[in-house]
Amino acid sequence: MTFPLTAASPLLILAVILIMGVAFGNVARAVRLPSITGQILAGVLIGSAGLHVFEESKVAGLRPLTTFALGLVAVTVGAHLNFRRLRNASQRLTWLVLCEAVMVPTIVFLGVIVFPQVDLTLGMLLGSVAVATAPATIVAIVKESRAKGVFVKTLVAAVALNNLMCIFLFELARLASHEFMGASDLHVGGVLLSAFNQLLQAALVGSLAALFMAAVARFVPQVEKVATAGFITLLLTVGMANYLGYSSLMACLFLGLTQTNVLRERDKVVDNVFSHFEPAILTVFFTLAGMELTLEHASVAGGIAVVFFICRAAGKAAAGRVAMRLAGATESLRRNLGIALIPQAGVAVGLVVLLKEDPVFRGSPQATTLLDLFAAVVVTAVVFNEIVGPILTRWALGRSGEVDKDRQRLLDFIHEENIFLDLEASTMEDAIGQLVDMTVKTHHLSDDSRDALFESVMQREIESSTALGNGLAVPHGTLPPNETSGTVGVLALNRGGFPFVGPDNQPIRCIVLLASGTAHRERHLQILAALARTIGSDAKMQMELYHAQTPAHVYDLLHHHDEAEDFNYFLDDLA
Repeated sequence: MTFPLTAASPLLILAVILIMGVAFGNVARAVRLPSITGQILAGVLIGSAGLHVFEESKVAGLRPLTTFALGLVAVTVGAHLNFRRLRNASQRLTWLVLCEAVMVPTIVFLGVIVFPQVDLTLGMLLGSVAVATAPATIVAIVKESRAKGVFVKTLVAAVALNNLMCIFLFELARLASHEFMGASDLHVGGVLLSAFNQLLQAALVGSLAALFMAAVARFVPQVEKVATAGFITLLLTVGMANYLGYSSLMACLFLGLTQTNVLRERDKVVDNVFSHFEPAILTVFFTLAGMELTLEHASVAGGIAVVFFICRAAGKAAAGRVAMRLAGATESLRRNLGIALIPQAGVAVGLVVLLKEDPVFRGSPQATTLLDLFAAVVVTAVVFNEIVGPILTRWALGRSGEVDKDRQRLLDFIHEENIFLDLEASTMEDAIGQLVDMTVKTHHLSDDSRDALFESVMQREIESSTALGNGLAVPHGTLPPNETSGTVGVLALNRGGFPFVGPDNQPIRCIVLLASGTAHRERHLQILAALARTIGSDAKMQMELYHAQTPAHVYDLLHHHDEAEDFNYFLDDLA
């Protein structure tokens, strides 16, 4: 048999790519590397840099599949931006995205521009691509580590936002490159306006597609029909964006973002539907990405790729530390967040594919040479990032203290988004009313449950005050029968003290509203006891709690404090 196989049909090519990708992905996992690394190496082996099994013209016929796969990655990224869950994380995420957008491209640009082969255009493109972090890799490592907490929530949301920023910056760099190559007469203001216009138009396409999908999911209960509708929605989003000349990446990201914020149950559409066909498509996508690497620029690309990797890692670490310090985040976030953002794969490789389809970069030998070098550097750096990056991410997760925390705990109903600082209320009834509203909102209870929950809590309060003394009150009640949640609640602080007192005549400073279903009364009593012997009795805990600067600090006290497992224990430890 001689290579390339000139008579191979598209289906045979697809089958070989899938087999090789799956096989090498399994080998990579067996040696504790991400499967993506193995898939890229499989592509390198059967591509033009290796055995050159198939003609490039034959492989080019599979490009629509890579575009679809890239859209799938973008949907997954957008789905992690649930605004309700990220309410208390907005400040640190805003600082992080700004620091990454400035520091990472700048450091990478200054690092690679010293090479004679790297001109201003290539430097800008490499700087913009450096911002992206691999969402699939991060999510997989978090799941493998069974990690949960403020650090994990910030990390996953940061990946979604930096991919959004990366796509925007890449669009700016690409449009600016057109101007430098004489293919566009846009000035600086025109480039910015054009990029913003692309963002808004793509957002409109993705959002409309998400609303269509939401309607289908609401009125079609059958899982298989919802899956079909999800597949069609993704195809339409990618196809319409490309037809209208908008960024399909942006459109798909807003498809995921809108779905996760419009639908009450995100996993019905985003996770369960797309998970049916995601693994096979992404295997083909990453294997094809590896096939894009050529030997022509390998010696030059190797040095540039090493500098790109080092500068990008330094930029990520610096941006994470600076941003978290500016946001007043916990020390765990300051030390570890930037390091955890090193992995890079899907979006970066997808942008290589996107640039290869840009006619301006295929219009002259000089532009083609630049494009080939860009692709070689990015794909080579991705291999480095996918080997070293996951190791650093696992290390950062371990230092954060959130590994092996994704198990049910006694106080699991109190997450960062369920914690409120400096609540103002004139009476206990006023405080309870506000806390019931917060519980309904943050735990996504139906609006119809609000009045019934308020009446239940107030009835218990009228029977006997739930102020326990030492600054703690735990008003509690029963969830209406229509709610399926086991236990819900919120924690609110007024660090100076509310204008009403407990049985010891000390002002109430911490109120925990607790509501459980009738089948969870035993757990309800366990929670009351745990709160009474910690917040209600432990002077050290009270001191740290009442001086907490952010909801994240409060969450850490309840879940990652040195003695947290003594009162907020893992429920499976009782089995």
